[in-house]
Formats: sequence, C-alpha cells, structure tokens
Amino acid sequence: MIVRTQPGTIPARQEQAVAACGLLVLLTVLAMTVGLHPIGWLAAAAYGAGLWVLLDAALRRGGRSALGPADRVTLARATLVGGVVALVVTGMSGPVLVATAAVALTLDAVDGPVARRTGTVSPLGARFDMEVDAFLILVLCVPVALTMGPWVLLAGAMRYAFVAAGWFAPWLRGALAPSLARKAVAAAQGVALVVVIAGVLPPPAAVVVAGGALAALAWSFGRDVGTLWRSR
Repeated sequence: MIVRTQPGTIPARQEQAVAACGLLVLLTVLAMTVGLHPIGWLAAAAYGAGLWVLLDAALRRGGRSALGPADRVTLARATLVGGVVALVVTGMSGPVLVATAAVALTLDAVDGPVARRTGTVSPLGARFDMEVDAFLILVLCVPVALTMGPWVLLAGAMRYAFVAAGWFAPWLRGALAPSLARKAVAAAQGVALVVVIAGVLPPPAAVVVAGGALAALAWSFGRDVGTLWRSR
C-alpha cells in the first residue's frame, strides 16, 4: 500500500542546490587527494545537471515541491554516485572508488526503512531510488568490463533495455507487485561489482561472482517479463 503524507517544508530546489554544492565539494576533495582528470570533472558535472533536471521534472509531474525524509537519503546517495562517475571516468578503480561506492550502497539500505517509518512511501521515491541504483550499477560495470570483457556491461544495460522495450511493447510498462527477491537481486549487483573492483578475489572467483550476479539479474528480469506478459 502506498502511503501519501506531507513531505518536508523545505523547497526541493533548495535541497537540490545543497546536493549540487555537496557534489562540488566531493569532487574538490577527490581532486585534491587522488586527482581527477578534467573529463572526470565534466562527466560528474553533466551527471549532476541531469540529476537536477530529471528530479525537478519528476517532482513537478507528481505535484510536489518538497522532498520527503527518504528522498533526502536517496539524494545524498545520488550525490555520492557523482563521485563514482568522476573516479570511473578518470580511470581509477582503487580503494577510494570502492569506499565511495560502498557508502552509496549502504545508504541504499537506509532510504526504504526511513520511508516506511516516516509514512512517506511514494511512487516518486521508489522510482528515484530505483533509477539511482540502476545508474550506479551501470557505472560500476565499466571498470569491471575493462578487465573481464564487455559482457559485464549487460548487467548495467539490462534496466535501460527493459525501459526501451516498453516503448514498443506497452504491456512491459505494467505495474509489478513489490518483491523481496527483486530487491535482493538488485542489491547483490552493486555488492558483487564492488567486491570484484576491490580485487579481494582471485580472477576465477571474481568471474564467477560477476557472472552469478548477472545470471541472477537475468532471472529476475525474465520473471518480471513473464508476469507482465501473463497479465497484459
């Protein structure tokens, strides 16, 4: 059941501006500590601008002018993803990337409980959370694909292929019931990719982990497609 309650009273654009400043600070810290290529800066800036535009449009479509408590957690996580983008585009895959991505993945386990505890569960919040997850997985696939091969990118592209397919097959845009299995598989993608990037596994085991995560994701999407087909 979706619960609609009054979100915070701080204008969303003000909070988005704070997040933009936070991303700038994060990029500055990364540049001063590990160094960032100018293209990394530009990629993170483009990501931040896209995040602002898409979130602002979603809020206007939903008739909302403020973010809820869980949305703020997701926005903080989205800001960290900007740092991940800058590091990946710069070509870094060391401890700083692992730590930044790990914090973002940890926050993914926070926004849902916050939304339920505060009674602010909403379609916009769920979609915001899902899209940040999907983009983080796509970005994390890049350094792994550079060592294991382009097949790893399938994990990051699957969500976007599913959305694109919905443009041609409207039944794919149907509603799906909440699923713990779907959430677990989605969470496992980021964890598996971070573990592989961290280099704590021997190469054969890393391939098994990445391949297993991809297989689980393919199963999850296949199950959802089957459900939507039967209820079309």
